[in-house]
Amino acid sequence: MTQHVATADYPRFHLAFPVTDLARARDFYGRYLGCAEGRSSDAWVDFDFFGHQIVAHKVASGQMSDATSLVDGDNVPVRHFGVVLSLPAWEALAEKFKAAAQEFVIEPHVRFRGQPGEQATMFFLDPFGNALEFKAFADPDRLFAK
Repeated sequence: MTQHVATADYPRFHLAFPVTDLARARDFYGRYLGCAEGRSSDAWVDFDFFGHQIVAHKVASGQMSDATSLVDGDNVPVRHFGVVLSLPAWEALAEKFKAAAQEFVIEPHVRFRGQPGEQATMFFLDPFGNALEFKAFADPDRLFAK
């Protein structure tokens, strides 16, 4: 498999999407497209998608539209997209949204604390109901760490 790595010179996007079969997702994204696998669980798997982070979340076929997935204690909306920011940029954005009384789906906090994938995260909906995630790593090189 080819390792695709982005540089810290530009932000990396993050996209999560539902799948009904993680083995097929691993075969397609990993073997066929050559995306290195990052962290995973029985319910989801991260892939290095040409330096960007995509996450396949396993859901039942009837849940493909409104699916959620449990990630480190948070009930994350599976269909979401976002960006990986620097930690100072994430902190500034979190403060801006709190000051504006933004309603969060998941409040700004750190998940996977003390683990290789430790990250700051927050979720909220745009005016059309699309879930957005903004995340940051103290060490950007840990984006795909297992």
